[in-house]
Amino acid sequence: MLDANGQQIDLGYLCGEENSPQPNSTPGEFQVRIKRREAGIPVIDVTFNGKHTFEMMVDTGASGTVLTPEMAAILAVKQEGVIIVHTPSENNVPFPTGRVAMVAVGGVVAKDVLVAIAPALPIGLLGQDFFGNYDVIIRENVIEFHVR
Repeated sequence: MLDANGQQIDLGYLCGEENSPQPNSTPGEFQVRIKRREAGIPVIDVTFNGKHTFEMMVDTGASGTVLTPEMAAILAVKQEGVIIVHTPSENNVPFPTGRVAMVAVGGVVAKDVLVAIAPALPIGLLGQDFFGNYDVIIRENVIEFHVR
């Protein structure tokens, strides 16, 4: 369902879907369930362009959002450039970049998002470019986004 501004509204919580974002009574606050953890890092569902949902790690140490090559292919991301990335295991690694029209988690939506594509990453990373304007609280089973 879309709201008056064309934004997708997830009504899955009305039907009891486990991983759907849960509404919060306070405006500007959103929650999303943690599906599992990889090496202690929360994994959540992230929706791209209102159509495709992928599991991604919420990486508070990542400055940008990073896709796997498979995700980029499904989303038909066109390469716009290359950035040089410093990872925990390697420095000066070139990553292709491109754009996606929309990234959504719970009630949080970002449009025209620059993404990097990591050739060897098994799962995507949701980085600071997405949630940098929110105070993020990672709890045992949910992540809370609070508008600053």
